[in-house]
Amino acid sequence: MAEESRPVEVSRRIQAPAALIFKILADPRCHADFDGSGMVRGAVDGRPISGVGNTFTIKMHRLGDDYLMINHVVEFEPDSRIFWQPAPGDPSRAEDNDPSKVGIPAGYRWGYVLTPDGDDATIVTEVFDRGPLPADLLSDGGAWINGNNLLTESMAASLERLEKIATE
Repeated sequence: MAEESRPVEVSRRIQAPAALIFKILADPRCHADFDGSGMVRGAVDGRPISGVGNTFTIKMHRLGDDYLMINHVVEFEPDSRIFWQPAPGDPSRAEDNDPSKVGIPAGYRWGYVLTPDGDDATIVTEVFDRGPLPADLLSDGGAWINGNNLLTESMAASLERLEKIATE
């Protein structure tokens, strides 16, 4: 029997309306600004995400390697939910360095759930659903080494940075 994948979630209450926070999350040009992992370097293009089926490409860096990730938007509910499935954007990140696998999602997902909480406040939950990735990538409830940071620490840092952007 296959092991059930449990998403890793980190939440933070941000004193800003969901619409403002969602606008930041739906703009790939902002992702490097709130990324707490230190891996996101910037967006390749400047188009905001507008719905399921959109893709956006992000420049990434991990463990001395620069690469691209093509993100396929799989959930999009304005001011409420946004999720994407990353796919390798170049052969160096494709399974077996196979160029035919560039752009094909690996099956895991990143996303955000926004829940209004009182006057102009929002509970923002960042979610990593590892999907079919091996369970040994996660231990201790989400302690996936992401460079030098634990996954949950990176997610908490992202939410803290997102709060600073949304409340400036």
